[in-house]
Amino acid sequence: MEREVKGLDLGVATVAHELKAPLSLMRQLALALEIEDDSDEVKKMGEKMVATSERALRQVNDLTKVMRLEDGLFEMEPVNPRQVCEEVAKEMTTLFRYNRKEMKVKYRNKSTLVLGNRDLLRGVVSNFCLNALNYGSDEAPSELFIRDVKGGMVRLGVRDYGPAVPTAVWKEIRNGTVKRPVEMAMRPGSSGLGLYIVSRFTDYMCGRFGLIRHRDGTTFYVDLPVSQQLSWLSDY
Repeated sequence: MEREVKGLDLGVATVAHELKAPLSLMRQLALALEIEDDSDEVKKMGEKMVATSERALRQVNDLTKVMRLEDGLFEMEPVNPRQVCEEVAKEMTTLFRYNRKEMKVKYRNKSTLVLGNRDLLRGVVSNFCLNALNYGSDEAPSELFIRDVKGGMVRLGVRDYGPAVPTAVWKEIRNGTVKRPVEMAMRPGSSGLGLYIVSRFTDYMCGRFGLIRHRDGTTFYVDLPVSQQLSWLSDY
């Protein structure tokens, strides 16, 4: 199984590398389009193209990071989860607005630091938000939240109001890891790639990845340990 996962990582990294160039070109063309024609309609179209290409580039970059995890290049350090969530929420605002959806941010924890990697944690939160963007309801806003949980842990997650997650996927996540992208028939078009990325990043940070199924949607979350020694730095 370990050899199979490594083979998957190599294949994923190859695909990610091949996608970077055309996505970057798409972004440059969209920016050029806005410069050459500053009419409102073209400007809006260009902004949407830029936002879409940046979204795709973000996930491609996450795929390349998956391949680098085994090299141990991502240092564990105290991270302010509120700052990470605020940065991601700010980036995602445009995408949600273009898709006529809304996302709220709720803090239900003390201002404490967690032990993790800032870059990987951004990837986790971004993938949760992209999932809510794709499958969340147009009528109810998705919720990006942070709250304290038992055992000296902090939970970061996104609650959406989209279709239910298949039982098989729920069981795999409940068992602790997602070893490969898994398609979800109840969420058409989903390859499960984002959940695979989240699982690998969370494992690296020694956190817990889980989900809660609701009658009207799903909460995806990660639990990370509080950095007790340096929590006082969270106010700076």
